[in-house]
Amino acid sequence: MVKIAVLGFGVVGSGTVEAFDRNSAIIAQNAGHDIQVKYILDIRDFPDSPYNNLLTGDFEKIVSDPDVAVVVETIGGVGPAFDYTKRCLSAGKSVVTSNKELVAAHGYELLEMASANGVNYLFEASVGGGIPIIRPIAQCIAANQINEIYGIVNGTTNYILTEMVKNGAEFSDALADAQRKGYAEADPSADIDGHDACRKICILASLAFGKHIYPEYASHEGIRGISSNDVHFAGELGYKIKLVARARVLGDIPAVYVAPHLISHDNLLAGVDGVMNAVVVRGNIVGDLMFYGAGAGKMPTASAVAADVIDAVKHMKLRKLIGWEEGGEDSVADHMLLESAWYIRTDASREKISHEFGEVIFSGSIGSECAFKTTFMSGRKVQELLERGISALSLFRVLGDH
Repeated sequence: MVKIAVLGFGVVGSGTVEAFDRNSAIIAQNAGHDIQVKYILDIRDFPDSPYNNLLTGDFEKIVSDPDVAVVVETIGGVGPAFDYTKRCLSAGKSVVTSNKELVAAHGYELLEMASANGVNYLFEASVGGGIPIIRPIAQCIAANQINEIYGIVNGTTNYILTEMVKNGAEFSDALADAQRKGYAEADPSADIDGHDACRKICILASLAFGKHIYPEYASHEGIRGISSNDVHFAGELGYKIKLVARARVLGDIPAVYVAPHLISHDNLLAGVDGVMNAVVVRGNIVGDLMFYGAGAGKMPTASAVAADVIDAVKHMKLRKLIGWEEGGEDSVADHMLLESAWYIRTDASREKISHEFGEVIFSGSIGSECAFKTTFMSGRKVQELLERGISALSLFRVLGDH
């Protein structure tokens, strides 16, 4: 019998406890041991919970208990979660987490600490909810040189953009609808300003390219500025707008960023709607692989957490070789050096646009506004041309166009 503790009894923590209760037999079969939740740490009371007898507000009880072999951290953030994780690893306990903010900020340090103490730090649930993506990169396609990772990794923004495209909603109305349905927080900044997606792509890039990619060195842009005119113009040009997180090798290091992109209707990512997520990994041997599924939610995320616990139990006497080197500002390339076609919404005249950009493809017009797609060029070149007197009301890359 292997004993575990769960830190945090919120959405993911409660789902994890439920998963171990509901699927105890199959989990035991796959882990090779019965696994029992011994403690649930939370400062709140849950008198109506069937797991009330497992609750404690005393972390010291957990970290000092030699019976607890694996600790699941679902607190979130980088405050108590960081301190508790370090103390558990130092005490010789493996830690499994869904905490993308913590992994993105301190993954290198925590992986090093786990290695020094002969235990594991696993984080499949930190990216993509229930979608398996960390393990495939670390194991299944480990023989490949990965050249690019990109995808839709935030369900809130994808839901909002889907509503804008399918139902003609304005951004503010689609956001309010997402909040009513529980897809967006009361303060949605982390989602709609691209912070959440940035943390996730930084984790994937760290794993794929071998150095810690810190979010502060990656560029992120959200969806606040996308208008219904953008949706209309993009549709006329044959595209949908999606918030894409991307890491692409430029020279010897990856350019890592989050920004809205135009995606052709015949691209599989264009069909990823609502709160669903999808990630494409491009390997030099295997080619393109796409991972699709529920990117968040109680039980999908709990599924990924439980799988990591099983992995930790199976590797109690042998560490999993997962990790990366320390990184810094010089570990990330300037994403504006990447070349692509570009979408630009403007109120400049078509004559002025053609004079500066040469051959472009125009959309129709709405009032004084029109939009156009450029030829293939770097972001720096686009900025240079815009500085000659064209006001860009929106500026997005076109994914995949050469």
